Amino acid sequence: MSYPANYKYTKEHEWIEVDGAKGTVGITDYAQNSLGDIVFVDLPKVGDTLEAHKIFGSVESVKAVSDLYSPVSGTVTAINEELKDAPEKINADANNTWMLKLDLSNSAELDGLLAAADYEKFISEETGH
Repeated sequence: MSYPANYKYTKEHEWIEVDGAKGTVGITDYAQNSLGDIVFVDLPKVGDTLEAHKIFGSVESVKAVSDLYSPVSGTVTAINEELKDAPEKINADANNTWMLKLDLSNSAELDGLLAAADYEKFISEETGH
């Protein structure tokens, strides 16, 4: 699986696509594959303030419930309402299925995230593949 080069990644398997001071957040294909069939997504509300590396919600699959961690700090401007009724969209195309959008409060936090090649290396070290 290749990961979009224009995204930044966390070691908790979230991605963020940045456009100026706005970010779009989702989980990686590796994460959805590890989770299995996703049956529920718990997301914050529009207007909520997120802190970098803190929990903002959870994803429930047939295997487990996993916390979601915000890659950066910011204010939620939109959530993907489609995921309430169709969380399986994440399984179908994790790299293009966003969970939330936010206004970044500190763009310098992006420097602490992984580039696509570094994320792929991290996964291979984590899985031994």
